[in-house]
Amino acid sequence: MPKYLIQATYTADGIKGVLREGGTGRRQAVERMTESLGGRVEQMYYAFGETDVYVIVDLPDNVSSAALGLRVSAAGGARTKTVVLLTPEEIDEATRQEVEYRAPGT
Repeated sequence: MPKYLIQATYTADGIKGVLREGGTGRRQAVERMTESLGGRVEQMYYAFGETDVYVIVDLPDNVSSAALGLRVSAAGGARTKTVVLLTPEEIDEATRQEVEYRAPGT
């Protein structure tokens, strides 16, 4: 199952929700949401800095990942950014693929 790194930054309303529910309450909500899409949460961390939360999830496909991001953003409590994670074996497979390409200006 593909892995995704979801980076979330809370809005003021989102932070109010964390203050009410705590970190474990939000983790449970994220786990329920991910499971409803047929996936699972591998890890979830809170952090200092520009990004408030990092979550590594397994999801069935990019469509499920997009659905998750859309739903979270529409709720208004957080802004998300999603990164598709690739295994070393997937990179090995990518390096073996024949690709026709011409660099700009050549």
